[in-house]
Amino acid sequence: MVVKKKFYDVELEIIGLKVPVIARDPETLIGQTVKYDITKILRGKNCESRFKIKKTNGKLKGEIYFFKIQPSFIRKMIGRNISIVEDSFVVKGPNVSIRIKPFLITRRQVHRTVRKALRDGAAAFIKKRLEDKTRDKVFQDVISASLQRNMSKFLKKIYPLAVSEIRMLKVEPKH
Repeated sequence: MVVKKKFYDVELEIIGLKVPVIARDPETLIGQTVKYDITKILRGKNCESRFKIKKTNGKLKGEIYFFKIQPSFIRKMIGRNISIVEDSFVVKGPNVSIRIKPFLITRRQVHRTVRKALRDGAAAFIKKRLEDKTRDKVFQDVISASLQRNMSKFLKKIYPLAVSEIRMLKVEPKH
């Protein structure tokens, strides 16, 4: 007997869309991942997000666990005579730990001490802002760009920035 595949709607949290996913039955979808391009939602910022499918209250829901700005978009932002500041660290929240990679571009070339001050300032600001927030709220702040705006205002006191972004956000596995 041949079992036909059908489309099942999966509701993606944070962005509030229903996406059709093909499977033999809805139970096989649980634990699978859905990759979704959210460039249109973010008005041209070339981003990708990944969702893990879970079943809650009889409905299939996609739980976000990964957000990334594409390298091609980052390459477009880089100009001449600028300095790039990158970092990677883990923020532990009340229910999950998240790896964050901020990406900063200065208006002019700056000394190593200024880059270090920007890196340390960004890490301190992000850890302070996100230590008491849940996973959903962290991803919501990054996708809505409110975290990046506030970080840029905070870091402007150290050195004016051309770009202040969160390049990647990823839920760390529990060990």
